[in-house]
Amino acid sequence: MNRRYVRQLLAFAILALTVGAAYYFLSHHPEVGHQLQKTSPILLSELLGLYLLFMISLWLIFRGSLTLCKAKLPFGETLLVTCYSSVINFFGPLQSGPAFRALYLKKKHQISVKQYASASLVYYFFYAFYSAVFISVGYFGWWSLGVGLICLGALKFILRSKYVHRTRLGSVANLNSTGLAQTAFATLMQVSILAIIFYLELHSISGSVTFRQALIYTGSANFALFVSVTPGAIGFRESFVLVTEKLHHIPNDVVVAASLLDRGVYVAILLLLGLAIFGSHARNNLKHLTS
Repeated sequence: MNRRYVRQLLAFAILALTVGAAYYFLSHHPEVGHQLQKTSPILLSELLGLYLLFMISLWLIFRGSLTLCKAKLPFGETLLVTCYSSVINFFGPLQSGPAFRALYLKKKHQISVKQYASASLVYYFFYAFYSAVFISVGYFGWWSLGVGLICLGALKFILRSKYVHRTRLGSVANLNSTGLAQTAFATLMQVSILAIIFYLELHSISGSVTFRQALIYTGSANFALFVSVTPGAIGFRESFVLVTEKLHHIPNDVVVAASLLDRGVYVAILLLLGLAIFGSHARNNLKHLTS
């Protein structure tokens, strides 16, 4: 069979699997659709807009990781890979988006898996650091933000030390400063957008929820990323938030309702991304992923 037709069949197969996974999720979680039906159109539009900004932050994080790897890809390619890996990460097994990006970069741009994994660890560090700061600020107050900045400055000073360069941490200290700055900013953008999204969702369910409570909620939910083995961290994120109820003091029924709303909106965004991928990526550029 002609190689071109094989690629086209593979493209449609990938699309069919994506749509099938989305249908499976929605059919097995009908409460997500019910929660969406009870949400005001204004709030839904706000959440959809914020999640689009969230996707932009993921694209910026990917760009920062590429800078750390001393690589540069075209704008359209990085955007499409970000969108595609986001869909895979939610509907695929074991949070498979990062693995897809690593294998793609290795196959198409000769960036080693080890190199991209190192850049990903930088992202995860900032992700965990900001999440911890959010919990601290929400629980102790805004003064703890200064402590976080001092810790970050101290880490930068330590990494620049000549003694560190003689150890295994020397490779970290020699990372591209531009890539570090890009990743740090983009990750802060990501977790900040999530905090706003979670606040709007929680506040729509219970008007008594404050932004400081939403910060603790966000930080707690984010840490589920490091132990989750389910698509979209389903179950794990909710467990983390429920376990930390004594920190944020948000009632369990509010947490569950807000989580259903969040899942529904995010699934809607991913379905829109799937359509966008099919309209542009699958038709013109998917061969770069499958050849």
